[in-house]
Amino acid sequence: MIHERKKIARIVEELTLFFFALGADRIQSGIKEDGNGVVIDFQANYQLENEYKLEQMEKDLNCPKNDAMKDVYWELAGSGEPEDTEQLLLVGMMIDQVQIRKEEGEVYLRLYKTQQE
Repeated sequence: MIHERKKIARIVEELTLFFFALGADRIQSGIKEDGNGVVIDFQANYQLENEYKLEQMEKDLNCPKNDAMKDVYWELAGSGEPEDTEQLLLVGMMIDQVQIRKEEGEVYLRLYKTQQE
């Protein structure tokens, strides 16, 4: 179980670093364990000139899932530059589903991850 919780922490860390790189000065996150799964709520502001990076973020977080890859590569999260969306591709591999809502200068994410025992 601690292994799964480390993955959750890496996801939140990666999102936090990404939004800091986009100029965020207000970031909130919440984690709720629910049975076999976890829901991560994440909210951040960003500088409007970085809005184009949100489109790539959305693609990366909705990437095709590969169970073998996510168990091997999750430890690489956090090893690249924070503004690079490639790191979010690793996050996308670790989660099962994401809901994204954007407003001018604000983004709201809800990520779902099934925990393995």
